[in-house]
Amino acid sequence: MPGSFRGGWRPLLHDGMMESLESLELLETECRQCRRCPLAEGRTQVVLARGNPSAQLLLIGEAPGAEEDRLGFPFVGRSGQLLDRLLADAGLDPERDLYIANAIKCRPPQNRRPIPAELVACRPWLERQVALVDPALILLVGATALQAVLGVKGGITRLRGQWMAGEGPLLADRALMPLLHPSYLLRNASEAEGSPRWHTRADLMAVRRRLDAAGAAPACSG
Repeated sequence: MPGSFRGGWRPLLHDGMMESLESLELLETECRQCRRCPLAEGRTQVVLARGNPSAQLLLIGEAPGAEEDRLGFPFVGRSGQLLDRLLADAGLDPERDLYIANAIKCRPPQNRRPIPAELVACRPWLERQVALVDPALILLVGATALQAVLGVKGGITRLRGQWMAGEGPLLADRALMPLLHPSYLLRNASEAEGSPRWHTRADLMAVRRRLDAAGAAPACSG
């Protein structure tokens, strides 16, 4: 899938993975033609995903910002750079050990929070991504992702770091964890024990341990 792999790394593909990648290519082609909501009128390009589509860990964020809209990948601005550093601290390679997407595929004006109608319009694309990638674990980064996937409004600071059992045909047998959004962490730069960044590092280490226990540990040790 164009844009899904960066840095020259490619996984070893078996037939099932090839079929999934071909389906993701079709999803990307269709998504780039989407006009389901007014966000299509102001976008530079659709921002679908980056990382490894065969990973057992899916990270879902909110919506593209200016850099994401320009470059065509999620989490590549300042927030994304911080996210990648925090993942690396937990021994997770964002280009190999995760598949990274957003609840919304087009940039909202002035980077505002997506409205409910936009989340509903974009949900079929996200559902297809989840079904095709078929991850064991899903990280919901920020309150909007929590609302988009689980229908929970607010409470991200209370729910962050807690494993939640997925329900329904799409999420059953998957474990989900809400995380604080890196844009919030940029506004709270303290690294002290008990700070938002401290909690996020601890949460990501818990994710790493869950992957280890499931036998889906990253190839590199952290």
